[in-house]
Amino acid sequence: VIVGEFLSGKKNETLSKWGLTPRSQNSYQTPPLTELQRLLWTHHPSTGHVNEVWYIARDKEQLRRMGITHIVNAAAGRFHIDTGAKFYRDLRVDYYGIEADDDPHFDLSIYFYQAARYIRSALNSSRVLVHCAMGISRSATLVLAFLMICENKTLVDAIQTVCKHRGVCPNSGFLKQLQELDMQLVRERGRGEDPLRL
Repeated sequence: VIVGEFLSGKKNETLSKWGLTPRSQNSYQTPPLTELQRLLWTHHPSTGHVNEVWYIARDKEQLRRMGITHIVNAAAGRFHIDTGAKFYRDLRVDYYGIEADDDPHFDLSIYFYQAARYIRSALNSSRVLVHCAMGISRSATLVLAFLMICENKTLVDAIQTVCKHRGVCPNSGFLKQLQELDMQLVRERGRGEDPLRL
C-alpha cells in the first residue's frame, strides 16, 4: 500500500447511509462490525499495481523505480517477511518494522499511533510503502488507522478511500480495533482534542 496515493482525494468522501456529510460529523456513529465487513466486501476492487507486496518489499530495484524512501513492514520478523534496516542498507530507505501476527487476537492497536506518526513524518517529502504478506489485513489496518488519526477520516471514510485503490480485508479482530479507535476519535474530536498530539 503506497500511502501517498490516498491523500490526493477529497477530505470528506462520504457514505450517505451513515449520515457522513461535512455538516453532520457531529451525528456520526461508528457502524456495527457487520456493516463494516459488508462495506469492505462490497467495495473490493482489484489490488492494483502492487499485488504481491512481499516480493516488492524485497525487490530493491523496483523500490528504487517506485521512489520508495520509507517502508513500514507489518509482518516483520524471522518467520514473516524478513527484511529490516540491514536488508535496505544499500538503499536510501528508512525502515520501520512491526512484528504482527495476522490473528484476530493480536493487538495491533498498540502500534496505531506510532505507525501513524512515522507515516505522517515520512510523507512530508517521501513515498511510503506499508506492507505485510498479502497487503490486505495488517498493513491495511495500519493505513486505515493512519487515515483516521492523521487525516481526520472516520473509519467509513478511510475504508472508502483505501478501497478506491486496493482491495483490503482486515481480519475481524483488527476491524474491531479500528472500530474502537473510530469511537475514541469521534469522542476526542467532539471535545476538540487533537488525537495525534504531536
